[in-house]
Amino acid sequence: MSDSNTKKIAELNDLCRTAMGVAGRLVQTAGISALPMQDQSAIREKVETFDTFTPDNDPYGERDFGAFNHNGHKIFWKIDYYDTTMTKGSEDPSDPKQTVRVLTIMLASEY
Repeated sequence: MSDSNTKKIAELNDLCRTAMGVAGRLVQTAGISALPMQDQSAIREKVETFDTFTPDNDPYGERDFGAFNHNGHKIFWKIDYYDTTMTKGSEDPSDPKQTVRVLTIMLASEY
């Protein structure tokens, strides 16, 4: 993948993460949904503002994964790329016209 494609994917992923439900679909697992509403809100805010990308958690530079702790829980978030029918992976995640982004927030124990 070219550097310009990777940069575009990272920009689209940042938009998906910061405009949850607008620039992609948001899914939170049963474990997250079982937490008190104030924790769910705080976790979503931490995902939106996440900026601790390193070579360990972002080896491809796409900014599609993050992990952090919240009130004793290890939280993971991940962005996946699907085609517009949501039946298979996107052939070009750098093209928003042919890609649906799905941001999943989960307890690490649910991974």
